[in-house]
Amino acid sequence: MLKFCGRVALFGVVMGVAGVLMPVSAQTVDVAAAEKLLEDSKCGKCHSVDKAKDGPAYKKTAAKYKGKTDGEAKLFTHLTTGPTVEIDGVKEEHTKIKSKDEAAIKNVARFILSR
Repeated sequence: MLKFCGRVALFGVVMGVAGVLMPVSAQTVDVAAAEKLLEDSKCGKCHSVDKAKDGPAYKKTAAKYKGKTDGEAKLFTHLTTGPTVEIDGVKEEHTKIKSKDEAAIKNVARFILSR
């Protein structure tokens, strides 16, 4: 019985570590909710999934953060703080996402990073 319990405990530890190390693309993304929040926040004015507009395409952003463990956190900060961005040589404040729901914003970050 002790041998079995040890294996179960080891399995739990391995699965816990796997969850922490899981890449963004393997984490759950509520695509419909992310797309709705992006639409409500009018992100499509400057961004799209695969074409550059005034801002980078989500695919370019995903490529920038690929393999970086802090990608989601950096994107979350960008979406919520309104940093200064430069568009055609003009500096302006990036529009903040229209939500205070941390989980919804993280879902949007994972959506962008999974493109």
